[in-house]
Amino acid sequence: MDKHIVVTIGRQFGSGGREIGKRFAQKMGIAFYDKELLAIAARESGLSENIFEMHDEKPTNSFLYSLVMDTYAMGYGTPTYVDMPINQRVFLAQFDAIRKIAMEGSCVIVGRCADYALEGHIDFSSIFVHGNMNDRIERVMNTYRLNESGAKDLITKTDKKRSSYYNYYTNKKWGNSVNYDLTFNSSVLGIDGCVDLLEYYIKK
Repeated sequence: MDKHIVVTIGRQFGSGGREIGKRFAQKMGIAFYDKELLAIAARESGLSENIFEMHDEKPTNSFLYSLVMDTYAMGYGTPTYVDMPINQRVFLAQFDAIRKIAMEGSCVIVGRCADYALEGHIDFSSIFVHGNMNDRIERVMNTYRLNESGAKDLITKTDKKRSSYYNYYTNKKWGNSVNYDLTFNSSVLGIDGCVDLLEYYIKK
């Protein structure tokens, strides 16, 4: 594909955002990254992949993070990972991995503040996928073999974690439509409808 396409996808748990991203990537013949990012970031940083999985999309309350990111944003280069708490090291290693893979070729990147990592560095389209609670509960029940109560509890906890992570690291509000190029309600559009609309938007 001649056009360099980069799409970032934020998603409510159970909305089908990952599936939408994967189907779109397959349809366009481009790379897809979700948890694959963890292995790349681990390899590039020299940290264990298990550490990345433990800290994946989990917020931090460390004041040191703000100081580190201020330095990073002002153009002083990548901070020395060994000088930081582990959660900051994990976040910034992912931050660097996201930029690297987006600059190397067309791709879809799910979660992990990818829109923030790429902002001001490369052209990309940011998407947020949400859905009606009943539909999300049904999808999570089927995917994880949970009862209704267990599925709803997992949705609530996962969304809270993702929201806290995104809001903390980006100083923006997770899921707020003004922070994204497009927002899709998968309950209304369906998975295929979201993929088709995304393709239309990217090709226009």
